[in-house]
Amino acid sequence: MKPLPCLAALTFLAAGAFAQQPGPSVEEGFVPAPTPAAPGAQASPTPAPLLGPVVPPTEPVRAAEGDIPVAKAVPVGERELAVQVQIFLDQKNFGPGKIDGRPKEFTLKALERYEKANGLPSTGALQDAAKLPLGTVNPIYATYTITPDDLKYVGDVPHGPAEQAKLKKLLYPSLLIFVAERYHSDPDFLAKINRGKNLEALQPGDTLFVPNVAPFKIETVREIGKLPAVPEFKTRQLHIDTKEKMLDLVEGNKLIASFPITPGSEAHPAPAGTWKILGIATLPWFRHDEGVLSHGVRTDHFFNLPSGPSNPVGVLWCGLNRPGIGVHGTNSPFTIGRAGSHGCIRLANWDAIRLATMITEGMTVIIENGVPAVPATAPQGAPAPARAAATPLPQQARSSGEKKDSSTVSLTAASVPATKNAPQVPGRETNYANH
Repeated sequence: MKPLPCLAALTFLAAGAFAQQPGPSVEEGFVPAPTPAAPGAQASPTPAPLLGPVVPPTEPVRAAEGDIPVAKAVPVGERELAVQVQIFLDQKNFGPGKIDGRPKEFTLKALERYEKANGLPSTGALQDAAKLPLGTVNPIYATYTITPDDLKYVGDVPHGPAEQAKLKKLLYPSLLIFVAERYHSDPDFLAKINRGKNLEALQPGDTLFVPNVAPFKIETVREIGKLPAVPEFKTRQLHIDTKEKMLDLVEGNKLIASFPITPGSEAHPAPAGTWKILGIATLPWFRHDEGVLSHGVRTDHFFNLPSGPSNPVGVLWCGLNRPGIGVHGTNSPFTIGRAGSHGCIRLANWDAIRLATMITEGMTVIIENGVPAVPATAPQGAPAPARAAATPLPQQARSSGEKKDSSTVSLTAASVPATKNAPQVPGRETNYANH
């Protein structure tokens, strides 16, 4: 399979302002609080004693609060237990990958990391889920009604970069993909829990069962050239294990988040070493240069691809001080861990945008193969493992929009707008990869 493009070959351009609606903290998870019913509203989870797995009924029932349609709880088999575990891990920032009801590689890795991070015994098996407070995922399924506004984020996506460069935005190719990414789900799984519906012909007004996970709302994401620095986060580290295909966010001796990744490919592996984050951009543009992609040589024949969820690097670019290498989103979130990239670290967009609220420029990024990110049981107050020093980061001005004393930051920023033809210079206030 041909590796998907990466910023190792391309340069980003981002512009404008970026804003996101306030959300719950890491400790609260990413499950929304109850809200009044509205078109496209998501059912709200209600804490409850541990329940057995459930499947959606043939007809939704009405929730007591807000009269929001939700799924009725009906105990069934392993698939729904797996969905419940996947949602639980996702809302705790231990990403299981796409939600599909299949307790395979990334679900089990996320489960093991969550257990170790919380001092729980682990066997790496789904049966360990009995120890988790799965009652916080109740109901397992919610409903989503497609709205006319959703059509603003769907459009034709040409195959080649020459045609893509003519567009103003690279949108979702279909409403099915829009809903699947919104609810962190495999499209095939949505088809299974919505039998009898033609998901290839969705229209405003159609209502679907979806996993009861906090949605990734593309409409809240804005283009910004560089997010402000958050000094409180600079002691955190990203540990990237290319063998495990996992990205771990560590603070001291505490693992606080973990997400599945695609770490380069056999032909273009992610570069091992210790690096620094130069800057973070959201909804970046993409400079497609076949010379760089195929031969590592920058040419004058390139295409600037506009931002959007179908941009080759998705909704996030986190540039490192290794030219052309960064952590980014993707236009193919359902292939994370399988399809390769050109040396970069690729995440699903719903994971990438959450990661952006937990990291900052100046942080250390360690890329390694097969080395555990943190001890299974690190003593309280123990220092983080010693690491080799990275190349110094150029001094950059800090924005006044910093947010203090938080496990995450809101994705809002007062930043210097980027321009689509600005020079690619390391250390600029606008975030570009330098190739």
